[in-house]
Amino acid sequence: MIAQRLLRPDLAAIEVYQPIVPFEVLAERLGRPIGDIVKLDANENPYGPPPGALAALAAGRHYHIYPDPDANGLRQAISRYTGAPASCLLAGMGADELIDLVLRAVLMPGDVVINCPPSFGMYPFSTAVNGGRTVAVPRRADFGLDAAGIAAAVAAEPRAKVLFVCSPNNPDGSVVDDATLRRLLALPLLVVLDEAYIDFAEAEGFSSRLSWVAEHDNLVVLRTFSKLAGLAGLRVGYGAFPDWLLPHLWKIKQPYNVNVAAAVAAVAALEDGDWLRDKVGRLVAERERLARELAAFGFLQPYPSRSNFVLLRVVGRPALALKRALEEEGVLVRHFDKPGVDNCIRVSAGRPQDTDRLLAALRAIIAREASHE
Repeated sequence: MIAQRLLRPDLAAIEVYQPIVPFEVLAERLGRPIGDIVKLDANENPYGPPPGALAALAAGRHYHIYPDPDANGLRQAISRYTGAPASCLLAGMGADELIDLVLRAVLMPGDVVINCPPSFGMYPFSTAVNGGRTVAVPRRADFGLDAAGIAAAVAAEPRAKVLFVCSPNNPDGSVVDDATLRRLLALPLLVVLDEAYIDFAEAEGFSSRLSWVAEHDNLVVLRTFSKLAGLAGLRVGYGAFPDWLLPHLWKIKQPYNVNVAAAVAAVAALEDGDWLRDKVGRLVAERERLARELAAFGFLQPYPSRSNFVLLRVVGRPALALKRALEEEGVLVRHFDKPGVDNCIRVSAGRPQDTDRLLAALRAIIAREASHE
């Protein structure tokens, strides 16, 4: 067969990444208008983009022209916002593209990437797509990193090249401390620190490690506009990279990887810092309310989180059945059933009215169950 002759054989073994089902598809399946669905399953910012970003998009005049391949305006705006030199920054079509670019730049077929599950599923997925091999070092029961286990894995794998660390971690919201990160940076491999959710941790006194890139030639830090600025649909992220790696990423990235609309919206969003900080504060407050109110149900056990979501272990009932029951009430949450997060759901922080709908849905489910006893 032609497929056997032409297709990369390793692709057949890759586990398909499972994205969130599109809003419109779920609305049709549930028989509800989109406006009647509370979406708490993908850690999106329910407040959407800042008004200035929407105004900038409406005023855009050059959507018919190819974008700046260097994204100079965007990188300068990120530099002003973060304090990192624009020369060390690269923008991408979401942080996902930057994950793929890093792996394309450093992996040879069979090279090893260290992953610390449970964590973001794109790390092993992109490793497999780039011909690498994932070695898992599971997190501890409290979701802390097993630094000794990581060091042992690196020592046992001479082809280990990359370590992914997500902080705050998805799906639990835990953060890596300075001492642990420094211990990991002493290992002979590239540490990719994914800070997609760092803005919510910063609101509580935790710091980004973006400035650490200047001090460590084996550190990459990735960030995104999806959570902070409500731009998940426009796909724009950025990273800070060491000097030896960055020129090669510039060589292999798609020339026009950040589209004009995404760049326009991102620059305008960064100019509205007060709006961004206000919404981050609201989401942090709502996350805390979620953890408190959901724990009162008894069968939901929340884990501490420094992000814009709460991971909950479901006790005494199937988490998947609970997710589906909530769907029938028009409330969407994420279900997990993998090692470390077996029988769990993850609930994104929303607006106060979104939390109200979730709580009402849970009460309706409990009342319905009681009536059938």
